[in-house]
Amino acid sequence: MYLDNAIAQYLQKHSFSCFAPKVALFDMDGVLYDSMWNHAYSWNESMRHFGYEMSKMDAFRYEGMRGVETIKIITREQQGEPVTDKEAASMYKYKSEVYASKGIAPLISGVKTLQERLHANDYHIGVVTGSGQPTLINRILQDFKGLVSPRIIVTANDVNRGKPAPDPYIMGMQKATTVLRGEGMLSATASLQPWQTIVIENAPLGVRAAVAAQCFTIAVNTGPLSDEELWQAGADIVCKNMSEVTELLFK
Repeated sequence: MYLDNAIAQYLQKHSFSCFAPKVALFDMDGVLYDSMWNHAYSWNESMRHFGYEMSKMDAFRYEGMRGVETIKIITREQQGEPVTDKEAASMYKYKSEVYASKGIAPLISGVKTLQERLHANDYHIGVVTGSGQPTLINRILQDFKGLVSPRIIVTANDVNRGKPAPDPYIMGMQKATTVLRGEGMLSATASLQPWQTIVIENAPLGVRAAVAAQCFTIAVNTGPLSDEELWQAGADIVCKNMSEVTELLFK
């Protein structure tokens, strides 16, 4: 009943007539991997290295945004104007090196089971992340081999505007359209629609991006932020873990 009510409200909100999901798009950090505390540490340490302040809680609030965009916001707030593109890229490179030094983050509990259930029910699975680090993308393809489609992965390098803009999830649907057309699941002139797409997110900015793209958005609160922040971002459903999402979708 909870899911049915959420779907009904979603359809009404966007004036859609039906809900028939074919694709599930997952964020990466805090959704596929329990990596956010490592990111929070890395942001805190690296920004301090360059003379700026960024709390660990801020790292959770900015999660999902492209790294260079986060740096420009922080530097603009603290010095009146943002650093240059070149400086932001250099700072993000340093942040990425600090993050890498923290070691490999484990999978989020229950996420692989959820993807296996989705795959068994003929969903195509993609990833939409604000990261642009090739090593992380390669790890996704290893850890979720046979589940995540290599052709439905959106990174920071695929869009000009990152989350909370809808562009990353719109790009995810565009990439999924190409895959589904190739498999005969969509006609040559049809495109994957938002009401055919489920997004699994954990961060307010990511939720806002998915909602702006009009996708059905499930927020999983794997971090220290309140559920209320995810509801306020526009999530259609807020769950406490991946097992709850699996039970909700496949009860």
